[in-house]
Amino acid sequence: MAEAHLKRRNALTAATAMAVVAGMVGFAFASAPLYRLVCQKLGLGGATQVATVAPAQTAAVPMTVRFDANTDKELPWVFKPNQKTVDLRLGETKTVSYRVRNTSNMTTTGTATFNVTPEKIGQYFNKLECFCFQSQTLAPGQEADLAVTFFIDPALATDATTEEVRTITLSYTFFRAKGDLPLDAQAKVNGANAPQTKLN
Repeated sequence: MAEAHLKRRNALTAATAMAVVAGMVGFAFASAPLYRLVCQKLGLGGATQVATVAPAQTAAVPMTVRFDANTDKELPWVFKPNQKTVDLRLGETKTVSYRVRNTSNMTTTGTATFNVTPEKIGQYFNKLECFCFQSQTLAPGQEADLAVTFFIDPALATDATTEEVRTITLSYTFFRAKGDLPLDAQAKVNGANAPQTKLN
């Protein structure tokens, strides 16, 4: 009798532990999208806003936006802005582009993430069009120009915590897309050695 009670208690403890672990795993998967959503809504961590229309009016406040480009070492691409800076007024729409080139001899796919600094500006930096979070596939040696259209909300000038900011940096980083085979794995599939590439 005592043995049966002990077995039931052990089974209940094991089931509870498994439920807790499953809950923690589920929370871990849910927390990243939730964090991203909160950051985008509040402009935290340099997350920017997405807009469908530009402001009807601009403010006579000059701003400078600098452009930065980075590439993860697992992705054999050269990625650079086509212009280093652009000047604009608050509320004015601008379109700029980045150039990307696949330096390997294999087709590869990348995805870009982004942020702006100072981070507190994220809530005022609005993108109308962007290549971020979209898979970009390049054939060997292929180049492409990727555009982003944006404006800075005129409300920035009336926010006491941001009114001193007149220079913003928009930074993108390209990573190998999920599911894209690493170069060495592609080489094995193709029966060749992985190429040695160097990013400039």
